[in-house]
Amino acid sequence: MLLRLGFILFLAITMLIQPQEVISGATQGLALWWQFVLPALLPFFILSELMLSVGFVRLFGVLLEPLMRPLFRLPGCASFVIAMGYTSGFPMGAILANRLYEQGDLTKKQAEHLIAFTNNPSLGFIFGAVAVGMMRQAQLGVVIAASVYLANLLVGLCLRFLHPRPVLSANFGVSFRQQLLQCLQPQPQAPLPAGQLLGQAIRASIQTTLSVGGFIVFFSVVIRLLTQWHIFTLLAALPHMLLPCISTERWAALFSGFIEMTIGCRNVVAAFPDSAWQVSLVCLLMGWNGLSILAQVAGLIDRSLSLKPYVYARLLHALLVVCLSRLFLALAHVPTLRLPHEFSMRGAIHFTWLLSFQSFLCLSLILCALGIICRVVIRQTH
Repeated sequence: MLLRLGFILFLAITMLIQPQEVISGATQGLALWWQFVLPALLPFFILSELMLSVGFVRLFGVLLEPLMRPLFRLPGCASFVIAMGYTSGFPMGAILANRLYEQGDLTKKQAEHLIAFTNNPSLGFIFGAVAVGMMRQAQLGVVIAASVYLANLLVGLCLRFLHPRPVLSANFGVSFRQQLLQCLQPQPQAPLPAGQLLGQAIRASIQTTLSVGGFIVFFSVVIRLLTQWHIFTLLAALPHMLLPCISTERWAALFSGFIEMTIGCRNVVAAFPDSAWQVSLVCLLMGWNGLSILAQVAGLIDRSLSLKPYVYARLLHALLVVCLSRLFLALAHVPTLRLPHEFSMRGAIHFTWLLSFQSFLCLSLILCALGIICRVVIRQTH
């Protein structure tokens, strides 16, 4: 409590002393949200709200129940969160898992499990912003994406042991066609007209996107003030004494990423000239997510859900993703992707949205195919 109060007082005093830095940091955060986050996330927020409202998630759950239960020990509806969380970027996974929990489709432990491993950077951010925009090497995006996504899947598989061994649903003997018909049956409450349904989805999506923007602006101001007051340099002094081979500037760049991932990735790439170090440390920051994204998750989920599983999962993810990135860099021959050399702001937005949408469709089709295969295999063995 005292630490929290002291930090708030420090921010208040520094904001009064340096109002120009506050305005500059807020402007940068607002520009980041307006130019990149809003056009990249808002369409997916609206799409997910519509899918939840019309019952698409229930259909998804019926199809993928035989895959999700034995693999992650989660209900089939969790597959929709995985598909969106691994393709749409932060904090889509946490928001959708929270929605399913509020609807009663997930228990408290299942929701905490799902939130812990479905928050990921989007492919557009990894390839467009980091690999091409920061590193100028598109082929490194393959290593980063493979490391981040595979490590987070391994985290989800580790968390499955928190749940009891799954049992087949009581209605598994019912044919798949009959289960689909049960899902398509009208709900007790009268369905909303299409216009009201769309308006409701847009209002909820805009509210969520504005909340995300508030977090981005706030932490952009915090990063600006901490940099101006040389707090990162002071924090870097102790690890520099223990490992003098790494300069204080490089430690400071790493510490900035522990607070805000995007700024930290940019600082790490600038501070470490070696590509292998850049990839490993960028993966480390993406695995940890940063306090900014952690605060977004804490502010957007139900108060009854604990944040501890998410924090523990981030630590495990950070460890696994560094190991996998080093392994892939040592063993794999990474193909070169043909991406535009001039990666303009408009091109970055278009590329991010298009790649995220295509990857969502591909991942959804792959999950559906695996669900059908699992259903056939289980029926033959029973």
